[in-house]
Parts: sequence; C-alpha cells; structure tokens
Amino acid sequence: MNAPPENELCSICHGHFNAPCQSNCSHWFCGNCIMLVWRHGSTLRPCKCPLCRRPISLLVPSEETVRSRNDATVSEVLHDVETYNRVFGGQSSGLIQRMQDLPFLLRRLLREMMDPQRTLPLVIRARVYIALILSAIYIISPIDIIPEGVLGVIGLLDDLLIALICFLHVAALYRSVLYSRHGGS
Repeated sequence: MNAPPENELCSICHGHFNAPCQSNCSHWFCGNCIMLVWRHGSTLRPCKCPLCRRPISLLVPSEETVRSRNDATVSEVLHDVETYNRVFGGQSSGLIQRMQDLPFLLRRLLREMMDPQRTLPLVIRARVYIALILSAIYIISPIDIIPEGVLGVIGLLDDLLIALICFLHVAALYRSVLYSRHGGS
C-alpha cells in the first residue's frame, strides 16, 4: 500500500530502494539519496525533486522503513527525514503548490481511511467527513450563490469553487497529520 512500485528503482542512485521515502510530488527516492541531494544544494531551502523540479516540502517514509527503525542506518535516515520535515514541512505554501499537492495528499488520505490497519485520529476523520458532507449538501442543494438556472454553465463555478475549497481543506488537515507523524514536534 505505502511502498514504491516493485519494478521501479531510485532515480538518484538507480538501485533498489533503501529506506524509501515519497515526496509531496508523489515520486519515490531512497531516504539517504534525497537527503544527499538536499545537502548538496542549499540546506536553507527545500530541495527540488530530481524528476519534476518541484520543491519538496514533505517526505513520507514507507511503512516498511518506519518498521525498520531499529536498524542503525534506517534510524539515521529517518532522523534526517524528520529534521527535513521539521524545517520545511510546516511552511505555508502558495495556492499553486497546494493544488499541485492535492493528488498526492488526497490519494494517501483515501488509502489510509479505507485501510482498517491504519489509525487516523478521530478528530481529523470527523473533520474530513463533515467537510465532505457539507460540501456535497451545498453542491446538491438548489440554493446557490450563482444560480445555474439564470446563468447556466457559469452558475456551476460556485459549486466547483466549494469543491476545490473542500479538497484544499481536507488536504491541509491530512498534511498536518503527516507532518506531525514524520517530523513535527
């Protein structure tokens, strides 16, 4: 579930993944490799993804990596990833960055909510359900800020805006959960 595809290799070292971590742009790297990329550049700024060049503001280790925490090398990599997330994971990002992170965060959130093995905090789970239910009620209801009956297709803009705001809110909630798990204090 939370692991890199079996037939892929790390795009930095071109070897099999060692302590794999997924970036907020959905690409997988060896934890040590992406930390070397970060240290090679300016350590005052988040590193850019070697594949898509987007700034990496959050690194999420795979479940297997977290379970292997007792191994000394994995423990060191996890410590470095947590430090990276502590420094760059809590920064507020612009609207464009948040929209680019939506697929990554919503896909992970959906998998986590469907997996009975995972425990998402009850308060977060309740806030996600409430946001989705209220958004669905607004979108389905005939009462709109911009009525579809009068303006036609343009009237759908408020429904799309409400859906976008809901998804951004839910993604921000889940990002805060990931941040607290993998680097937040």
